Amino acid sequence: MTHIPPPAEELRLLDLELRRLDARRAQLLHRRAWLVTVLQAAAGPTPALAPAPASFAPRPAEASAPRVQNVLLVLGGVLLTIAAMAFTLVSWGHMGITGRALVLGGITVAVLAAPVPLLKHGLRSTAESVAGLGFALTVLDAYALREVALADVDATGYLAAASAALVALWTAYALLPHTSALRLPLPTALVAAQLPLTLWAVAADAGLYWITAAVLVTAGLDTGVALRVPAKTVRITAMAGAYGMGAWGVWAAGWLSWTATGPSAAARAAALLLFAAGIALAAAWQQVAGKQAGGLAVTAGLLTVAAAGGTARSVLPDTWTVPAYLACGIALLAAVRLDRLPETVRHGLARASGAVQALALLWTLPLLGITLMGPVAWAERVWSGAPGDVREAVSVSTPWPPGAEAVPVVLAVVAVVLVLAVRDAVWRPRALSGVLALAWATALVLPAVLEVPYVAGLVALGITTAGALAAAAWIRPCERPEKEAAPQPDSAPAIDFPTPGPTATVLALLTSLTLAFLSLPSEPATLAVLSSLTALFAAASWRPHLAPVTAPTALAYAAALACATGAAADWQPQYTALLVLAVPVAAALLAARLGSSPATVPVDIAGALAGLLAVGLAAASADLPMLALVLALCGVITAGTAIRADRRPVAYASAALFVLATWVRLAASDVGTPEAYTLPVAVPALLVGALHRRRDPRASSWTAYGPGLATGLVPSLLTAWGDPNWARPLLLGLAALAVTLLGAGHHLKAPLLLGGTVLTLDALHELAPYIVQVTDALPRWVPPALAGLLLLALGATYEQRLRDARRMRDFLGNLH
Repeated sequence: MTHIPPPAEELRLLDLELRRLDARRAQLLHRRAWLVTVLQAAAGPTPALAPAPASFAPRPAEASAPRVQNVLLVLGGVLLTIAAMAFTLVSWGHMGITGRALVLGGITVAVLAAPVPLLKHGLRSTAESVAGLGFALTVLDAYALREVALADVDATGYLAAASAALVALWTAYALLPHTSALRLPLPTALVAAQLPLTLWAVAADAGLYWITAAVLVTAGLDTGVALRVPAKTVRITAMAGAYGMGAWGVWAAGWLSWTATGPSAAARAAALLLFAAGIALAAAWQQVAGKQAGGLAVTAGLLTVAAAGGTARSVLPDTWTVPAYLACGIALLAAVRLDRLPETVRHGLARASGAVQALALLWTLPLLGITLMGPVAWAERVWSGAPGDVREAVSVSTPWPPGAEAVPVVLAVVAVVLVLAVRDAVWRPRALSGVLALAWATALVLPAVLEVPYVAGLVALGITTAGALAAAAWIRPCERPEKEAAPQPDSAPAIDFPTPGPTATVLALLTSLTLAFLSLPSEPATLAVLSSLTALFAAASWRPHLAPVTAPTALAYAAALACATGAAADWQPQYTALLVLAVPVAAALLAARLGSSPATVPVDIAGALAGLLAVGLAAASADLPMLALVLALCGVITAGTAIRADRRPVAYASAALFVLATWVRLAASDVGTPEAYTLPVAVPALLVGALHRRRDPRASSWTAYGPGLATGLVPSLLTAWGDPNWARPLLLGLAALAVTLLGAGHHLKAPLLLGGTVLTLDALHELAPYIVQVTDALPRWVPPALAGLLLLALGATYEQRLRDARRMRDFLGNLH
């Protein structure tokens, strides 16, 4: 027997042990610190190689000498420039004309001459700074000349002439033998060269066309400099000017082309665009390789299309604007066949053509969206009357877009281009998928564009759906190019190329949805279309690679047909629900036949959704007997599904449906006794639990019997607490007592605890009136006194209670 000391003695022993541990820890830490010091002394460097103290260690320089020099030179040049500006603007008026000219001229000449000796002494950075100051002084000289002698001259024209003179001066200065080593003059001259032509055109009031031409000529000159001058700084400056001025000129020329009101104006704008295209093409030709060359080639192609398309647009109706640009973009593909062009240029032109075709297809999307989604609006106007034609049917809630008559032409032309132009083995299957999608889009929008009569339009959409399904059935799921059929041993693993088959399947599904919604205005059309779609997709399901999509689609259309048939026969929803249940039955039979096919799961899901639809229709009618019947029939279907080895868990859903059907039928019969609802669930649950325990003796009693016991006892207990009669509490107590005894006899935790808890609560409910009477009869000091005595008794027998609790815990732990 283990001896347990009194609490005070045990506390004293614990404090003593903790003090010993603290002392031992301090001793170990002191020993560790000494060992670390010894090891560091043994592994440390010799005194001769020891590092210097931290206070005498040299600090790394935060800035290098050249960087400091450049900063000082830049600051000096800026300060001198500010001083010169202050002199020119403030002190200018205190001197005569001669004095002014001598001062400014002398300072400018001196500053421009100063870099020569500086370069001889190797002070290149200083020379660059002084040269920059000299260039700033030349600008101030030009300003001073304008203010003093040429005040009456047009400001824009003078600025153009002054900038041209400065360009010539700075270029000459850069080419002098003694200053040719400077890197600043030529880029500075190139920056100033962006102004003269454009400013002269503005000063001459030449009009927007000539101003744009001047901008583009400047961009062309910049391009020539960038391609011919080897100096890096000059090339970078020229490229920046070329891109900046070129973008400005192209934007202006494009705006002129788009706003042209006649062939003459369009031709002049086209000339500007072609000139810009020539600059870009020449630059791409010279660079030959690289992303920059490819981008320039794409730009040249797009500008050529904009020029030719803008000219054609000026003489064609607005409807054919996009086809005109598309034709010009397709014409670019002819240049791809020219072997004299560099490969980069040819690829760039091909990409430009593709971009134009993509933009043309983007223009067709609004009409395609209206054709696809417009019929959905008929869901709110079912059987309200057939419209006159297909255009009226698809645009019932959305206005018809302008210029849509050319959409089929654009779609068909791009499809033909894809067929003829894409010959590569890798891209050919993808191109064929695109061709199939474009042909489908053309067939989809054509009836609406031609305003075909309503019935003829439905037939045309049906034929489109059947054609897409036929294409999907005919095309094999996967195919390889012949040259990849036999890979070499050392080659990379073969890749499955995409084929148009999946594309055709998706297109057939989309067309069928549009057709189904489009048939809603007319009752005969709805029934005919849904019947045809059900038969069509069911027939396509014989192809194994289509069945995962077409089989559930056929079931969905069959469910819709059942609903439409019930509505046409003027049936109430609960009777239509019985007709819809034929779809889950068909799905269950079909899934059992399919076995392990990939279509099995989609078919099961479609059948389950149809069953939910039937339950929803029955519930919407508020006819409880019919709802109970529908639930029971769904339970039968799921029970039949659970017979399959791979669908055993569906049995739980079947049981739940049967229980729900029973409850709904009891509610329909105005049965309010809770035992009528709980016992039909509790008894089968207990039987299932018993079978489970027999097969798996290690299973917990909570898993086997807990749900059934809780379902059978808890609702009755809740009802008994509000029941004034004695029959239910008595029967509940007897049942709980029996459960408790069975749990104790078989050492089962769940029956023992659940039965005992329910028995205790039921007994308290029965004794509650007497307890209340006794409590009212006792004096008010008796309850506190009894509570105090209870606490004293518990305190005095605390250790005994702990032992009893441990025994109870061990006893419950040994139960199952």
